[in-house]
Amino acid sequence: MPKVTHPKALADFRPISITPVLTRIMECLIVTRFLYPAFTSPSKAPQFSDQYAFRPTGSPTAAIISLLHTVTHLLIDHPYVIVISLDFSKAFDSVRHSTLLDKMAQSAVSDEVCNWLVNFFDGHSHCTHYRRELSTMSAITASIIQGSSIGPPSYVVNTEDLKPITPGNQVVKFADDTYIIIPAVNANSRQSELINVESWSRVNNLRVNPTKYT
Repeated sequence: MPKVTHPKALADFRPISITPVLTRIMECLIVTRFLYPAFTSPSKAPQFSDQYAFRPTGSPTAAIISLLHTVTHLLIDHPYVIVISLDFSKAFDSVRHSTLLDKMAQSAVSDEVCNWLVNFFDGHSHCTHYRRELSTMSAITASIIQGSSIGPPSYVVNTEDLKPITPGNQVVKFADDTYIIIPAVNANSRQSELINVESWSRVNNLRVNPTKYT
């Protein structure tokens, strides 16, 4: 499927996946009954309060309000605030299954659900059909299935451990859009925060999109 109005290169297209209706129903049950409650669990499990996409209490409006509130609150005690906007290239296509499942196992999700997720992501493959030619099958070990119910919450889990490394700095996320908020007192930490994001990206098989880096 084309991602732009006039596609010219392979990167201008998005792969599509079709899953059975019964699978989609099961996915919705897993998400609503187990994943969403894990996102709001008060336990010491990973917390998802800085991510405003693909969760019951999240929305673009909530993300904007949080971002504006954080900045205006910091401006009370600081002369200025630095906001760095980041975007990851092909983020949903790059999520490594092994890394994602390790993070699922560390969340408040039960072992039975983790085992179901391992089975869900295992055994997928893809091929390319062009005119009358069909390529060989290739195993899929990364990406979250486009159009699936389990995909978006999985991305939330994958990015949970992207945190600022300097006390006082904060992060606001909406899907693969990430905002690093740095008060004036921590202005010299900009470079270390960006290095931290680059390091996290390499470990998680992601890459910062330089065209959306502000």
